[in-house]
Order: sequence, then C-alpha cells, then structure tokens
Amino acid sequence: MSATFRFDNTYFKLPAPFFTRIPPVAVKEPVLVILNKNLAENLNLDFSDYSEQQLADLFSGNHLPEDAEPLAQAYAGHQFGHFTMLGDGRAVVLGEHLAENQERFDVQFKGSGPTPYSRNGDGRAALGPMLREFVISEAMHALNIPTTRSLAVVTTGEPVYRESVLPGAILTRVAKSHVRVGTFQFAALQDDPVLTESLMNYTIERHFPELAAAQNKPLALLDAVMERQVELIVHWMRVGFIHGVMNTDNMALSGETIDYGPCAFMDTYNPETVFSSIDHYGRYAYQNQPAIAQWNLARFAETLIPLIDSNTKIAIEKAEALLHSFKDRYESQWLQMMRGKLGLFGAEQEDAALISDFLDWMRQSELDFTNTFRQLITVRRRGETAFDSADFQAWHARWQQRLERNAESQEASLGLMQRQNPAIIPRNHQVEEALKAASEAGDLRPFHQLLAALAAPYDDDPQFAQYQAPPAPSERVYQTFCGT
Repeated sequence: MSATFRFDNTYFKLPAPFFTRIPPVAVKEPVLVILNKNLAENLNLDFSDYSEQQLADLFSGNHLPEDAEPLAQAYAGHQFGHFTMLGDGRAVVLGEHLAENQERFDVQFKGSGPTPYSRNGDGRAALGPMLREFVISEAMHALNIPTTRSLAVVTTGEPVYRESVLPGAILTRVAKSHVRVGTFQFAALQDDPVLTESLMNYTIERHFPELAAAQNKPLALLDAVMERQVELIVHWMRVGFIHGVMNTDNMALSGETIDYGPCAFMDTYNPETVFSSIDHYGRYAYQNQPAIAQWNLARFAETLIPLIDSNTKIAIEKAEALLHSFKDRYESQWLQMMRGKLGLFGAEQEDAALISDFLDWMRQSELDFTNTFRQLITVRRRGETAFDSADFQAWHARWQQRLERNAESQEASLGLMQRQNPAIIPRNHQVEEALKAASEAGDLRPFHQLLAALAAPYDDDPQFAQYQAPPAPSERVYQTFCGT
C-alpha cells in the first residue's frame, strides 16, 4: 500500500500538556461506507491503488499511514455556560497533511477509541451521527460556508451501546486545525503564561501569519479571530443554520464550523427556534448565536489578559474595548448579507426597516425561511396564499421601489439573490430519513441521493425538486441529538 498523505506535524512544537500521543484502537471488521473522492482530489490524495479493504483498514486506524503521529488534544470549555475540563475523548489527530499548495490540514479520526480524556466514555461513535456530520459538513461546504469536512466513514464491525445497540463507525474529519477557544482556556488553567504564549504564537503562525509583526500580538489575534467569527455567524444566519452546541470547545479559531452534533436547519422562520434536545432553555437558539459568539470571544479574551499588558487593568480595558466592537461589526455584516438576500446593491437608510418588516411578515405568516427568499427570485408562489395578503403586497411595492434605485441591473439583482439564497438545504426530516435507512436497514441509497441534491444548492434542478419541499406536519423534526 503506497502512502498518500504528506504529513508534516507541527502540533508537537507545543509543550507536552497540550496533547497525549496515542494511537487509534484497532477495530474488529472495518468496512468502507463512503469515501469523499472530491475532497481527496482537493487534498491531492490518490487512493486509486487502494482496494476497499485497504481503504477500510486505513480509515479505521487498523493500518496507520507513513509519518502518522497520532495524538489526542487536551482542551477545556464552557458547556452551556458551565466550565469543565475536556479533551479528545474519542478522537485522534493522525497528522497534518500538506496539500500541493502547502495548505495544511488536520486529519482526525472521530470514534477511534478511548483516550486519557474520555472521562469513562467508550471512545466510540455510532454510524448515524458520523453520517450526519458527513452530510451536513459537505452541505455547508457547498453552501460556501467555512467548515471542517468529511473524508471518509467506515463501520467498525463492533456494536456501540447507547439508548439502544447501534452499529459503530469512525469518521475521518479534515480541518484547518483543531485549535479552539477551549484550547486556550486549558492553557490559561495551567497558570503559566508561557504555555498560553506558546499556543498564541503557534496559532498565529498557522492561521494568521500576517500578525507576526503586530505590536500587540494577543490583541491582534483577538481582533482577527473576532472578524472570522463574525463572518461565520453571518453565514449561519443567512441559511438558517442552528449549530446547537456553541460551547467554547466548539469554536475553532480558524473560523470553520466544527462539531455537527444536534445541529439543524430552520424550516419555518422563527428566531427562537431550537432543535438540540439538551438545550433546555434556548441558550443556542437561532437568534442567540451572535450573542453567544461574542460571549465565547470574551472567554477567549480572558485567556489572553496576561499577554495583552502586564498591567491587568489596562489589559482588560483594551480587551473590552475590542469586544465591544463585535455588535457593530456583526450588525453591519448581517445587514449587508440581508441586502444580498433581497438583491439590494448599495446602502440606504431605510434598508434596515425594509428587511425587518419582511422578516416580521415571514414569522407572522409562519413561512419557510429558505423557500420564501428563493421564491422572491422567480416570483413562484407555489400556492402560498400569504403572498396575496395586503401586508405582503404593501411590502413588495416598497421593495420594488428600492430595487429600482439599485445602481445595478435587474439581472444583476436576481443573480445576487440566487447566490445568497440556496434552493436546497439539508432538510432535517430528509436527513433523518437517510440516516435511519443507513443505520437500521443498511440502505445507503437515500443518503447518496441526498448528498447529490446538496452538491449544487444554489441551482434549481428539477430532478431534486423533492428536496426543496418543507416537511409535512407529520414529518417535522422537533429535536436533534448530539449522538455521543
């Protein structure tokens, strides 16, 4: 078996407390479920000489590729506001793969067995949640949203015991890195500023090399991380995505969406929408995601205080001044994003009210978030009587007047709307149907059909029309689960 990965592992530059060297635990009878050939090609990985069994052995950890140096990362985090010690309890990073353009990616197994951070867990994962991460992360990529990606899923031939007995599986996740806010919280907890400084320098070198000469590196890093998080959350809001577990250990400093547990996409527009079965008080509801991102960034800033200034009071003042800019940054980018969803070029003072009134009408009319914006492009109402209401007609007249003042053509406006408003999202009921078929019946056809539909989400393809339909009342998914 020829080596395909080009591992160049730099995480070992960090002090020992940040990781534990540990191999994945061998599994009984691995079987390849899916290989993401497009992602492999993007990573300059060639598996053409591999048999399916060799691929299963590779992506289960039964056969480690050359230069792999598996490790489990240590980190901490606030989970639903409560601080706890964490770490890779069921994951190992095989190494850092260099693509031909020298871009660096972590290659991580998820569900690969217990580690020192497992906290009495079995370190394993079930097939359904691993396929869920595969399909949602690939959908996010197709939606042009920064995300970790999924390279492969294998079954292990071993059962996983949760509420019921489930088929075990391992996901291979690809990420720009797994450095999180929680990684910095772990460093700060060691009460050794040298540890935090080493992690800061590593993060800058890996993700923000332009900050190497910054006068105040920790403050510059906080600023850069904030900018990426603002951009990411605006993307989530654009497509109605609800992460579900925005704990600090799930905020990657690279700016990628990470950890697809009880995530879901909103059907009927309601800012208070929550899907996660463990989010009992709506902490991570759709409308709360920007505020939670700012809260997480505040926790990140706390870890940097000793490095920002030797005078703690001055350091706090500097960090707080920067954190206070989050609201204005987010609102500015959100407003610009919403202009795009409505095909508006330029900026006018009345745009905010126009957007707000449309969202209020959508909520009151209990309309589908994705389809309603998409229907504005082609004026296809699909029998939706709400479009005949006096409220919508009045709003529509205002919108048309605003469009007429665009500096760009009507064609350009429609093109902008088409790029900002997907025709297809991973509908929760369709995702659950595909995962159920795969896990319970071993039928992967619905899963592959769903993946095909999600590959070009901004296109109106008649063969995928069924994936545009919102759920019938009996099909609605009211809760999603983390799948641990």
